[in-house]
Amino acid sequence: MSGDLVAVWEVALCDGVHRIEFEHGTTTGKRVIYIDGKEVIRRDWMFKLVGKEAFHVGGTDTKATINIEAVSGFAYEYTLEINGQSLKKYMENRSKVTSTWLLNLDGIDCRVVLEKDTMDIWCNGQKMETAGEFVEDGTETHFSLGDHDCCIKAVSSGKRRDGIIHTMLVDGMEISESE
Repeated sequence: MSGDLVAVWEVALCDGVHRIEFEHGTTTGKRVIYIDGKEVIRRDWMFKLVGKEAFHVGGTDTKATINIEAVSGFAYEYTLEINGQSLKKYMENRSKVTSTWLLNLDGIDCRVVLEKDTMDIWCNGQKMETAGEFVEDGTETHFSLGDHDCCIKAVSSGKRRDGIIHTMLVDGMEISESE
Protein backbone atom coordinates (compact mmCIF):
# COMPACT_ATOMS: atom_id res chain seq x y z
CA MET A 1 0.00 0.00 0.00
CA SER A 2 1.15 3.54 -0.67
CA GLY A 3 1.49 6.48 1.66
CA ASP A 4 -2.02 7.64 0.74
CA LEU A 5 -3.70 5.56 3.48
CA VAL A 6 -6.00 8.04 5.24
CA ALA A 7 -8.50 5.94 7.21
CA VAL A 8 -8.90 2.50 8.77
CA TRP A 9 -12.07 1.11 10.35
CA GLU A 10 -12.89 -2.18 12.10
CA VAL A 11 -16.50 -3.25 11.49
CA ALA A 12 -18.07 -6.17 13.38
CA LEU A 13 -20.66 -7.98 11.27
CA CYS A 14 -22.32 -11.37 11.74
CA ASP A 15 -19.70 -13.08 9.63
CA GLY A 16 -16.76 -11.56 11.53
CA VAL A 17 -14.82 -8.37 12.10
CA HIS A 18 -13.77 -6.73 8.84
CA ARG A 19 -10.94 -4.21 8.40
CA ILE A 20 -11.70 -1.46 5.89
CA GLU A 21 -8.79 0.67 4.68
CA PHE A 22 -9.11 3.73 2.46
CA GLU A 23 -6.43 5.40 0.36
CA HIS A 24 -7.07 8.89 -0.98
CA GLY A 25 -4.49 10.55 -3.22
CA THR A 26 -5.34 14.22 -2.98
CA THR A 27 -2.89 15.13 -5.76
CA THR A 28 -3.83 12.29 -8.15
CA GLY A 29 -7.49 11.91 -7.17
CA LYS A 30 -6.87 8.21 -6.54
CA ARG A 31 -9.31 6.29 -4.31
CA VAL A 32 -8.63 2.72 -3.21
CA ILE A 33 -10.68 0.62 -0.77
CA TYR A 34 -9.32 -2.55 0.81
CA ILE A 35 -11.43 -5.00 2.82
CA ASP A 36 -9.42 -7.43 4.95
CA GLY A 37 -6.31 -6.56 2.92
CA LYS A 38 -7.96 -7.26 -0.47
CA GLU A 39 -8.43 -4.41 -2.93
CA VAL A 40 -12.13 -4.07 -3.83
CA ILE A 41 -12.31 -0.64 -5.49
CA ARG A 42 -9.68 1.42 -7.30
CA ARG A 43 -10.38 4.71 -9.03
CA ASP A 44 -7.49 6.65 -10.53
CA TRP A 45 -7.50 10.25 -11.68
CA MET A 46 -10.73 11.37 -10.06
CA PHE A 47 -11.04 15.12 -10.68
CA LYS A 48 -13.55 15.60 -7.90
CA LEU A 49 -11.71 15.04 -4.62
CA VAL A 50 -14.84 14.99 -2.43
CA GLY A 51 -17.85 12.70 -2.66
CA LYS A 52 -18.87 9.16 -1.76
CA GLU A 53 -17.66 5.63 -2.48
CA ALA A 54 -20.26 2.90 -2.02
CA PHE A 55 -19.39 -0.79 -1.71
CA HIS A 56 -20.43 -4.00 0.05
CA VAL A 57 -18.63 -5.71 2.92
CA GLY A 58 -18.78 -9.20 4.40
CA GLY A 59 -20.49 -12.40 3.40
CA THR A 60 -23.88 -10.82 3.97
CA ASP A 61 -23.12 -8.04 1.43
CA THR A 62 -23.71 -5.25 3.95
CA LYS A 63 -23.93 -1.82 2.28
CA ALA A 64 -21.11 0.57 3.19
CA THR A 65 -20.29 4.11 2.09
CA ILE A 66 -17.19 6.22 2.66
CA ASN A 67 -17.94 9.96 2.69
CA ILE A 68 -15.11 12.28 1.67
CA GLU A 69 -15.61 15.90 2.73
CA ALA A 70 -13.33 18.93 2.56
CA VAL A 71 -12.75 20.39 6.01
CA SER A 72 -10.52 23.34 5.11
CA GLY A 73 -8.04 24.00 2.35
CA PHE A 74 -6.53 20.64 1.47
CA ALA A 75 -7.69 18.84 4.61
CA TYR A 76 -10.30 16.14 4.26
CA GLU A 77 -12.56 14.22 6.64
CA TYR A 78 -13.49 10.58 6.01
CA THR A 79 -16.52 8.94 7.58
CA LEU A 80 -17.88 5.42 7.17
CA GLU A 81 -21.58 4.60 7.00
CA ILE A 82 -22.95 1.07 7.35
CA ASN A 83 -26.48 0.46 6.04
CA GLY A 84 -27.00 4.24 5.85
CA GLN A 85 -26.00 4.91 9.47
CA SER A 86 -22.81 6.33 10.92
CA LEU A 87 -20.49 3.57 12.11
CA LYS A 88 -21.06 4.61 15.74
CA LYS A 89 -24.87 4.52 15.39
CA TYR A 90 -24.73 1.22 13.50
CA MET A 91 -22.62 -0.41 16.23
CA GLU A 92 -24.95 0.89 18.97
CA ASN A 93 -28.00 -0.54 17.17
CA ARG A 94 -26.15 -3.74 16.37
CA SER A 95 -25.47 -4.43 20.05
CA LYS A 96 -29.25 -4.36 20.58
CA VAL A 97 -30.03 -6.90 17.85
CA THR A 98 -27.11 -9.31 18.33
CA SER A 99 -25.34 -11.18 21.09
CA THR A 100 -21.70 -12.25 20.73
CA TRP A 101 -19.63 -14.84 22.56
CA LEU A 102 -15.87 -15.33 22.19
CA LEU A 103 -14.49 -18.70 23.25
CA ASN A 104 -11.68 -21.13 22.56
CA LEU A 105 -12.67 -24.70 21.75
CA ASP A 106 -10.00 -27.34 21.19
CA GLY A 107 -7.40 -24.61 20.59
CA ILE A 108 -9.55 -22.77 18.03
CA ASP A 109 -10.82 -19.23 18.72
CA CYS A 110 -14.56 -19.06 18.01
CA ARG A 111 -16.68 -15.93 17.58
CA VAL A 112 -20.34 -16.91 17.92
CA VAL A 113 -22.96 -14.32 16.96
CA LEU A 114 -26.71 -14.61 17.49
CA GLU A 115 -28.97 -12.42 15.35
CA LYS A 116 -31.87 -11.93 17.75
CA ASP A 117 -34.44 -10.99 15.08
CA THR A 118 -33.90 -14.09 12.90
CA MET A 119 -32.31 -16.39 15.55
CA ASP A 120 -29.56 -17.13 12.99
CA ILE A 121 -26.30 -18.21 14.58
CA TRP A 122 -22.90 -17.55 13.00
CA CYS A 123 -19.52 -18.94 14.01
CA ASN A 124 -16.35 -17.45 12.51
CA GLY A 125 -18.24 -16.23 9.46
CA GLN A 126 -20.21 -19.43 8.81
CA LYS A 127 -23.96 -19.62 9.30
CA MET A 128 -24.62 -22.60 11.55
CA GLU A 129 -27.18 -25.37 11.09
CA THR A 130 -29.51 -25.09 14.06
CA ALA A 131 -32.47 -26.85 15.62
CA GLY A 132 -34.85 -24.81 17.75
CA GLU A 133 -37.29 -26.06 20.35
CA PHE A 134 -39.72 -24.60 22.83
CA VAL A 135 -38.99 -25.46 26.45
CA GLU A 136 -40.82 -24.71 29.68
CA ASP A 137 -39.22 -21.30 30.31
CA GLY A 138 -38.47 -20.13 26.73
CA THR A 139 -36.64 -21.51 23.69
CA GLU A 140 -33.42 -23.38 23.04
CA THR A 141 -31.50 -23.23 19.78
CA HIS A 142 -29.10 -26.17 19.43
CA PHE A 143 -26.03 -26.41 17.19
CA SER A 144 -22.61 -28.07 17.16
CA LEU A 145 -19.09 -26.67 17.16
CA GLY A 146 -16.78 -29.55 16.32
CA ASP A 147 -17.53 -32.30 18.84
CA HIS A 148 -19.20 -29.88 21.25
CA ASP A 149 -22.94 -29.59 21.87
CA CYS A 150 -23.96 -25.94 22.00
CA CYS A 151 -27.22 -24.28 22.93
CA ILE A 152 -28.44 -20.71 23.13
CA LYS A 153 -31.30 -20.36 25.60
CA ALA A 154 -33.75 -17.48 25.31
CA VAL A 155 -35.77 -16.80 28.45
CA SER A 156 -37.86 -13.84 29.53
CA SER A 157 -36.24 -11.62 32.13
CA GLY A 158 -39.68 -11.03 33.63
CA LYS A 159 -39.07 -7.30 33.17
CA ARG A 160 -40.38 -5.58 30.09
CA ARG A 161 -37.42 -3.20 29.93
CA ASP A 162 -34.83 -5.98 29.97
CA GLY A 163 -36.71 -8.19 27.51
CA ILE A 164 -35.29 -11.58 26.64
CA ILE A 165 -32.04 -12.89 28.09
CA HIS A 166 -29.85 -15.03 25.83
CA THR A 167 -27.43 -17.49 27.41
CA MET A 168 -24.95 -19.72 25.59
CA LEU A 169 -24.09 -23.19 26.89
CA VAL A 170 -21.28 -25.39 25.57
CA ASP A 171 -21.41 -28.99 26.80
CA GLY A 172 -23.74 -27.74 29.55
CA MET A 173 -21.31 -25.00 30.77
CA GLU A 174 -22.46 -21.38 30.58
CA ILE A 175 -20.28 -19.03 28.48
CA SER A 176 -20.33 -15.32 29.33
CA GLU A 177 -21.29 -12.86 26.60
CA SER A 178 -18.64 -10.58 25.03
CA GLU A 179 -18.60 -6.95 23.86
